[in-house]
Amino acid sequence: MKGNRNYKGDVSMSEIDYFMPLLMQKEEESALTPLLSRGKVHFLWIKHSNIYLVALTMKNANASLVYSFLYKVVEVFSEYFKELEEESIRDNFVIVYELLDELMDFGFPQTTDSKILQEYITQQGNKLDTGKSRVPPTVTNAVSWRSEGIKYKKNEVFIDVIESVNLLVNANGSVLLSEIVGSIKLKVFLSGMPELRLGLNDRVLFEITGRGKNKSVELEDVKFHQCVRLSRFDNDRTISFIPPDGDFELMSYRLNTQVKPLIWIESVIEKFSHSRVEIMVKAKGQFKKQSVANGVEIYVPVPSDADSPKFKTSIGSAKYQPEKNVVVWSIKSFPGGKEYLMRAHFGLPSVENEELEGRPPISVRFEIPYFTVSGIQVRYMKIIEKSGYQALPWVRYITQSGDYQLRTH
Repeated sequence: MKGNRNYKGDVSMSEIDYFMPLLMQKEEESALTPLLSRGKVHFLWIKHSNIYLVALTMKNANASLVYSFLYKVVEVFSEYFKELEEESIRDNFVIVYELLDELMDFGFPQTTDSKILQEYITQQGNKLDTGKSRVPPTVTNAVSWRSEGIKYKKNEVFIDVIESVNLLVNANGSVLLSEIVGSIKLKVFLSGMPELRLGLNDRVLFEITGRGKNKSVELEDVKFHQCVRLSRFDNDRTISFIPPDGDFELMSYRLNTQVKPLIWIESVIEKFSHSRVEIMVKAKGQFKKQSVANGVEIYVPVPSDADSPKFKTSIGSAKYQPEKNVVVWSIKSFPGGKEYLMRAHFGLPSVENEELEGRPPISVRFEIPYFTVSGIQVRYMKIIEKSGYQALPWVRYITQSGDYQLRTH
């Protein structure tokens, strides 16, 4: 199945036919790259589920802009169709072409906000009545992400600061990789066209204003929603913006901070004359006692030829997933400072498996509400509106595991 839209007319529609053979050839040669070329035509591609999204150009295009656009297309289609895959494209072919027409115009990204697009491209593929203006005024305004005339009886702003910890620890307990990836998400229910200002304990801001560095954090790789006034942030680190209505991600950031494992894992694996194997895993919460990790899942790799599992846990439950060669130890609630044990017993085939298997790391998944590893804080949220209404901001902090792996002995 193929669908395409030629925006500038400078690349032949038949060029896309060469993409898959070229991709398969490069794959066989182990020389596959995100950008493939055939003559003067360049293919910039991404894969999502079972679909390839490919942009073709003959010019020296801004590659990062092209990839940003492709990922934005995935985001918009996913919000429209819930799951973006071949079947959802087939079922919504008309809407797909309507969206492609609005997302880009003559090779320039145009309206990429799905909430605004949904105002005039509906799930049924019907646009607004011809008697009305086909394009809502928001698209032609400077504030293209927010409609005018929004009214709420109760004005509120909800803020979620969500941080993922990416961690890799070797068998000796040394941290090999440690970083925090964070995002600040807002849920906005405000009338009119309010201007918001958000203040963080940002180290650069603290240095500009002469405050101490004790409780400040150094943000890296900061990425903002299009509503943020970037010039204002560059000048004085003020995060000033007119927000979209409802849910959106205001910003994301990264911190190269040394983080100790929040849930420390120790494991002992014993094989007995190639007929059985016993695994003991100890988990300890290395975060403050007043915090609780929810939905903890500890993935313990086991030999591929293991069978007849038996488990004993001091808390939670263990389940064998033979298709993934792992034991999943699930703990609903894990308070800080607590320590728990899981023992697993497996039978092994009587014939010794000669194949040397690498021992994959133990992976951990969890979420700790009202807790941030980085120490980032929302210091204030100011709402500026001509009508002078008062809005209630509410902040929640969450830390969760990202790529959290611990090598076993």
